[in-house]
Formats: sequence, structure tokens, C-alpha cells
Amino acid sequence: MTDAGWQSPEFTRRLAKRHAAERRFKRLGFSAIALSLAFLALLLFIMLRNGLGGIDWQFLSGSDSTNAHVAGVWGATKGSLLTMLVTLLLSFPMGVLAAVYLEEFAPKNRRWVEWVEVSINNLAAVPSIIFGLLGLAVFINTLGFPRSSPLVGGLTLALMTMPVIVISGRNAIKAVPPSIRDAALAIGASKVQTVFHHVLPLALPGILTGTIIGMARALGETAPLLMIGMRAFVATPPGGVTDPSSVLPMQIFLWSDEIDKAFVQNTSAAIIVLLVFLLAMNGLAIYLRNKFEVRW
Repeated sequence: MTDAGWQSPEFTRRLAKRHAAERRFKRLGFSAIALSLAFLALLLFIMLRNGLGGIDWQFLSGSDSTNAHVAGVWGATKGSLLTMLVTLLLSFPMGVLAAVYLEEFAPKNRRWVEWVEVSINNLAAVPSIIFGLLGLAVFINTLGFPRSSPLVGGLTLALMTMPVIVISGRNAIKAVPPSIRDAALAIGASKVQTVFHHVLPLALPGILTGTIIGMARALGETAPLLMIGMRAFVATPPGGVTDPSSVLPMQIFLWSDEIDKAFVQNTSAAIIVLLVFLLAMNGLAIYLRNKFEVRW
């Protein structure tokens, strides 16, 4: 294009339209972020205003009670911690191994492999209440595991979280450059050594990102835990993963349904504790992800 073409009125108008469209898109994106932050700030303001005065040592160290003035969240917090521990110990290694096999070792263009991939993608979109029904039918009615226990809750949430970890793990493994594999194989490494010594460490930050999303979703779930009996009134903290327990989202749900107005403050205070729990868990996972990014 000649200099006259670059300076022509038609080209100037086209360039001005592009710049205007870019500015509109930036304003739209900024508005979306500002609106999301405004809702979050409003939620935090309401919760802090209603519940901050109810957070004391008695509330943090106590368990559920019919008396709002002595009720606490330690029993539900410990139940959430044990449930998340069982969920992580089951879903993370199994999800990562499944992603590694499907991406690196599974035969290509096989019908059963395609069925497995489609099933995993569909499981990631299944409503959580379905996993609750599955946990009730398999772990409680068939295997006889104790009802309303962190063990059954962790197993149920692991089934729900695992597809998310598998999908994110496959995407992270796929993003590793093929030259890494070729270089490792060229110096005599086996297929297994290539995957676990080179590919998997490079993909680990992306896998941890998917794990953060899956665990954050599992921490706030109530529907599947409702189906396995974790709505029960539990006045003592669980001593292990097989003891009856509640979790923070279920405790919040139960208190919000109480007639006594004194439970309003307890509900808001429990939401604050749940948010702190979620931020601490995500902060630890983000720290580990950044550590592996720097290391590798």
C-alpha cells in the first residue's frame, strides 16, 4: 500500500473504528470486573457487619447446639478439614494418573478410549446431587460405610472432583512442548521416565490450578452431603474420618433455617470462617503452584 493509501480518509476511518471497538471492549471488560468486585465487596460488608461481633473463642472452639449463644463451628470446621483431606488424597493422585495414562499411554483411535474421554467430560458437568445419590447407593447402602462421616463425604466429593482434575491435567500435559519428550527419549530415557521425570513436573502447575478449582467447588457443596446424611445434628467434633460429623456449608444451611433470630449472627460468622478456610486452602495451593513454576 502506498503512502497515500495509508493516509487516505477511508483507511483513517477504518483505523478509527478499530480503535473505538477496542476501547469499547476494554470498558466492557472493566465494567464486568468492577461489577463482580462490587458484589463481592457487598457480600463481605454484610457478612462482616452481621457476623464479626459473634466471632470469639467460644464460637471458634464450640460445636453445634440448640442454644445460639453457645453454638460454635469447630465441629463443622474439623469435619470440613477431614472431608477435604479424604477428597484430596483420593481425587488428586487418581485424577493425575488417569490424565497421564489417557494423554501419554492410552492407544489412539480406539473406541473405548473415546468412550472414556466422553464419559469424563460428561461427568464434569453432572449436577452434584447425582454424586450424592451415587454415594448413598454405593458407599452407604452397598458397602455399609458409616452415614454422616467424613469418609463417605470425602469419597463422594472425590468422585465429583476427579473429572475436573483429569481434564485440567490432560490440558496441562498436552501443553508441554513435544521437544521435551523427544530430548528425553533421545538420551535413552524410557517412556515412563520421560513422563514422570520431565513431562509431569512441567505440567504440575497447570494440574494444581485444576485441583484448586475442584477443591474450592467441593468445599462449598451441600447437595451431595445432604444425601449421605451430613445434615444430622452433631454436638461433638469428630474424632476421625468414620465418626459422625457435619461440614461448614451444611452448618450454615442449618443455622440459616433456624427460627431463633440469634442464629443470624452465627450464620454470618460461620460464612466468614468458611471464606477464611477457602482462602487459606487456595493460598496454600497457589503457593505450591508458584513454587513448582519457579523450580522447574
